[in-house]
Amino acid sequence: MIDVLDAPGLLAAPGVLTHSGLLSPPGLLAWVAVQSTDPDLGFTSLGVLATTLERIDLGAWLRAAIWLFLGLPILFATTRWVKKWVTRQYSPQQAMVVGKFILYPGFLLLVVLALLEVGFNLTPLLGAAGVVGIAVGFASQTSVSNVISGFFLIGEKPFEVDDVIQVGDTVGRVLSIDTLSVKLRTFDNRFIRIPNETIVKSQVTTVTRFPIRRLDLTVGVAYKEDIPRVREVLMDVTRVNPRALMEPEPTVFFDGYGESSLDLRLAVWTYRENFFSLKNTLLEEIKARFDAEGIEIPFPHRSLYTGEVTEPFPIRLVHGGEMGFEDGGDANRGQDPDRTEEESDAPTQAPTQAPGSAPPPAPADPLEDEPR
Repeated sequence: MIDVLDAPGLLAAPGVLTHSGLLSPPGLLAWVAVQSTDPDLGFTSLGVLATTLERIDLGAWLRAAIWLFLGLPILFATTRWVKKWVTRQYSPQQAMVVGKFILYPGFLLLVVLALLEVGFNLTPLLGAAGVVGIAVGFASQTSVSNVISGFFLIGEKPFEVDDVIQVGDTVGRVLSIDTLSVKLRTFDNRFIRIPNETIVKSQVTTVTRFPIRRLDLTVGVAYKEDIPRVREVLMDVTRVNPRALMEPEPTVFFDGYGESSLDLRLAVWTYRENFFSLKNTLLEEIKARFDAEGIEIPFPHRSLYTGEVTEPFPIRLVHGGEMGFEDGGDANRGQDPDRTEEESDAPTQAPTQAPGSAPPPAPADPLEDEPR
């Protein structure tokens, strides 16, 4: 150890100066600037720097760097290999969980080993982490609930990665099952994140849980159609479709009488990957076959009757002349449309009095009843 206030002692330790970099031009200039302003501060700062550099163990820092720069690539490669193996042997969901259990603890272990190599004391850090963990636990109750719900989902496995599920009004394909949430991609290519707690508390429908699905199509025909004939046509359309399964056998149900049609339901089984294509092709083929067979697909309409089923509702047209108009109205509106133009232009004749009848009374004087 050199005396920081002893310049000859300082000059007698060229190794320290060389090691600290102060013999370089920038280092000498900085030291000369500090020395010119405050000689004691200059020697004191130089001594503290030299003492600090003596305490640094370059070998320890080199070992810590080796732990990080070599350990991290090995950890990532091991995680990928384990995930691929678990995916082949079990399922992508279990592979994702196992990969996280390897990656996160492995990364924490490498950081701890690197800190221990450089002489970092972890005891105060662990104590502080315990206090901070209690405070964070109270502040993040929702996150903790999501983590616990995530473990329930992983253990119960109501669905797996790449399944199609429905949560409420949301339908999508599962991208990942994480400790906090489940990620979905909808069929219109939207990304949706649903917290695990919400999934545990909600009704979840796994659409692709089983290899086959049943397609139900509602078909309405007119009341005049023969139901057995319509059923046979529907079954024939189903038999010729290559995407429809014959086992289980397709079925046609008569659901009831609608407002404008007889409602029938065609139930057809198919593989889950052919569900939407079968729906499109069956709808097109049923329409074409009904047109060829003359089977009517009615539209909603209403019929009004006066009490008898066979007679239509009577309608009587009332002309304007019979209803009467105010003065100044259109005179032609009160004419009979069956009259000819000559009959319309002929002068109106006063009604003739029958022989032997009494003459009509004279019109009353409107001023007769007024007070004089």
